[in-house]
Amino acid sequence: MQVYILRLNAAGQPVQWLTWQQTVCLYSRELVLWSLGDIIYKVRGGRNRWQNATTVIEVPSIVACGGRRLFPFRNNPALTNASLFERDNYQCLYCGKHFRRTMLTRDHIVPTSRGGKDDWMNVVAACKRCNQYKSHYLLEELNMSLLALPYRPNAAEYLAMVNSHRILPEQAEYLSSQFSANCRWSLRHRANSSQQKAIPV
Repeated sequence: MQVYILRLNAAGQPVQWLTWQQTVCLYSRELVLWSLGDIIYKVRGGRNRWQNATTVIEVPSIVACGGRRLFPFRNNPALTNASLFERDNYQCLYCGKHFRRTMLTRDHIVPTSRGGKDDWMNVVAACKRCNQYKSHYLLEELNMSLLALPYRPNAAEYLAMVNSHRILPEQAEYLSSQFSANCRWSLRHRANSSQQKAIPV
């Protein structure tokens, strides 16, 4: 299983997930300002003939770099079914039951056929049965209600959602410290409990 490195900007705000190769490039270009967490990869390079030593770059789980301060998804993260189902904890927000991903659908609270938008604030995870029953109606027309209100995840929440099954404990702790007050999503049981050992590459 490949483990990704969490990239932060200079202010410590989460920006993106990196592969170890991308992180090594940042180190070689001297763009890494500071780092946190355990070393998860050790990358051995060529031999320096002047110092008669092999170059070794140790890659930690979290790096902070210079460059663009904010990325587009920070204010408007991409809405996908996978991230939506993660946000709603794989729970139908109408009947309250939990389902596997294949049994969930994206439901528009205000249907698109009635002017509703396809964005975070107008969609919830719904089981196929509830989605079919609701159809193109408004909630008040069916006397239905939501178990929780939808919300747009911030950058930390979104990055945790899209990498939830490969996240390391220190990455989970760092990201969850920046979750918003309205976030219902939790990394408690999703963080990978076993530390990734340093891998000679």
